[in-house]
Amino acid sequence: MSTLPTARTADPADAPPIRWGIIAPGWIAGQFAGAVHKHSASTVVAVGSRSQERAEQFAAQYGARAYGSYEALVADDGVDAVYVASPHSHHAEQTRLALEAGKPVLVEKAFTQNAAQAAGLVELAAGSGLLLMEAMWSRFLPHYDIVRQLLADGALGEIQTTSGDHGQYFDIPPTHRLLNPDLAGGALLDLGIYPISFTSFVLGAPDEIRATATMAATGVDAQVSAVLRTGAAHGIVSTTQTAKTPTTAAVAGTEARVEIPGDFYSPQAVRLTTRTGETQESAAPAIRGHDGLVYQAAHFAELLRAGATESPLLPLAETVSIMETMDEIRRQIGLVYPDERGEH
Repeated sequence: MSTLPTARTADPADAPPIRWGIIAPGWIAGQFAGAVHKHSASTVVAVGSRSQERAEQFAAQYGARAYGSYEALVADDGVDAVYVASPHSHHAEQTRLALEAGKPVLVEKAFTQNAAQAAGLVELAAGSGLLLMEAMWSRFLPHYDIVRQLLADGALGEIQTTSGDHGQYFDIPPTHRLLNPDLAGGALLDLGIYPISFTSFVLGAPDEIRATATMAATGVDAQVSAVLRTGAAHGIVSTTQTAKTPTTAAVAGTEARVEIPGDFYSPQAVRLTTRTGETQESAAPAIRGHDGLVYQAAHFAELLRAGATESPLLPLAETVSIMETMDEIRRQIGLVYPDERGEH
């Protein structure tokens, strides 16, 4: 049995320091800022919100500057890079604003609302020579690098199946962003992006997609299941915002399988099991939970120092491809957001 590889992921504390500006001071922005300050040399120096009061409350935690508009945030010469942490429905507009102001941008997942918006941002960034990256934090975690090496080395044999699920129970009113069509709500873009991105990570773009869904009363998807076939391999994905699922992932090949416990998208140990039953497990991660958001920030800082315009771990073409997969799933389940209706 081959030895389980060691993650090659660099210590985030060793990444060069950069000065972050944050658009939209919500929950995920707080997790990101806390992880950056705790585990890296970078700092959050400014925050922009539609509400000056919200910006000031968030900024006070980090000694940052507060702006009551996104335009003021991206105009700050003391900001090296912008982290867009708003709902998916606003990503395209706000990322474009930052890029047009000459700022490199890290954009929360899902990258945009649809593939056309994603392709537009990629074109703009390329024309401006600016770094642009999707904040799919899992891709930059140590345990994903272990899986990456297993795949590259052929240790699993010929890949047959991947599986990934992400389900959370939300007790929320119909006006909440996750149920609001105007804010591109639903399980798919918020939660399903994780298993879909994992499937893309392992198998690449699908040749065939078969999807089904249960819709919420507001018209967005409450639960989605899909099979993404690439060649002979099947990627099985499921997502729901009505139940807490195991939220695990696995890759099974002809020689072995690798399993990631829940929540698979956050820092975890992985288990390798051969088809004859021999097992190995990686070491427990040193950085746990949402503190793992620092890895994407550190990777972004390294790319910025190197003058790169995209990440080799999550190329922009793949980000667009993932959005195309979600577009097709939405087409099959009949989910069109209000601002897209004129496009069909």
